[in-house]
Amino acid sequence: MNICIIGSGNVGGTLGSRFAKEGGHKVVFGARNPNSNELKQLLSEAGPNTTAASVADAAKASDVVLLATPWGATKNAIESAGDLSGKIVIDATNPLLPDLSGLEVGRDSSAGELVAQWAQGAKVVKAFNTVGNNVMADSKFVSGRVAMFYCGDDTSAKKVAAGLATELGFDALDAGPLSQCRVLEPFALLWISLAFKAGFGREIGFQFMRRGA
Repeated sequence: MNICIIGSGNVGGTLGSRFAKEGGHKVVFGARNPNSNELKQLLSEAGPNTTAASVADAAKASDVVLLATPWGATKNAIESAGDLSGKIVIDATNPLLPDLSGLEVGRDSSAGELVAQWAQGAKVVKAFNTVGNNVMADSKFVSGRVAMFYCGDDTSAKKVAAGLATELGFDALDAGPLSQCRVLEPFALLWISLAFKAGFGREIGFQFMRRGA
């Protein structure tokens, strides 16, 4: 599968590297400056299945576009990507306030729903937003698989997102339609508050337990 990653920071760099190394996918990082030293370093670590290009070229050449941008840069990133009609767009963003005290968007809308408005015609799935990049890098816990909830309105697109999450060792769980972003984005804030404010640290994750068989 050809995957474009927009946002090559901690989340985007980690996911793109694992998709390329462990999933065998062709990953292209879309960036304003694809020749930057930071991207060259990332590509050398991520391996031969990764390249870098402009945001528009990376998105055009890919089946799946994953957004791993800071929330404030997300709309501009989508505009830079050009026409995303028909493409699967995985939204891994969270609309966090700068001090992590809450969300900029919520209740009657969500980041994922705004992404769908900005990326007209795209098949948007919310995923990879409820744990830190350290858990994305190593999802193994002694107690079992970490839950990775996802939501969206397109069944085929959700299957792709679920497959990618499963490849990385997560327990992929369908949380319903895209409007469920209004639940999953606050859920991400719970992880952040437990990790950074309640003193539990970053090596935490949530499990989904099933009674019986």
